Amino acid sequence: MNYWLVKSEPSAYSWQQLLDDGRTLWDGVRNYQARNNLRAMKVGDLVLFYHSVTEKQVMGIARVVREHYPDPTTDDERWSVVDIVPVKSLEQAVTLSMVKADPRLENVALVKQARLSVMPLREEEFDAIVELGTPRQ
Repeated sequence: MNYWLVKSEPSAYSWQQLLDDGRTLWDGVRNYQARNNLRAMKVGDLVLFYHSVTEKQVMGIARVVREHYPDPTTDDERWSVVDIVPVKSLEQAVTLSMVKADPRLENVALVKQARLSVMPLREEEFDAIVELGTPRQ
C-alpha cells in the first residue's frame, strides 16, 4: 500500500463535500509531477485530504477506489484523475504549523514542496500526521 496527500481549496472542494458526496474523482491537476503521482496511485492506497490556501490543515483520510483514467474535464489526454472515497475524519484537524513543528515530518513534501497538489508520503509520515489528528484522552 502507498500513502498520499492531496490538496484542495475548501471553497473549491472541501472534505465535508467529499463526506456528503461519498465519492469523487480527483480532477483539475495540471502539474506533471502531481499528475505522475496520481498515475502511481493504486486501489486501496490511503490519502490524506488537506485544505489548502485559507485553512492549511489535514481534515481526513480517504481511499483510492479507481486508478487513473483520462480527466473528463478536459480534452487534453495528458491529464488523469483517480476516484477516492472518504474513510474517516480526523478527530482534530492537523495544521501546517503542527506538521512543521513535528521533527518526524521535517522532510515531508508538504513542507519541502508546498505548491505540489498531489504528493507521496512515507508510511511513517502518514502515521505521524494521523497521530497528530488523534488527541490523547
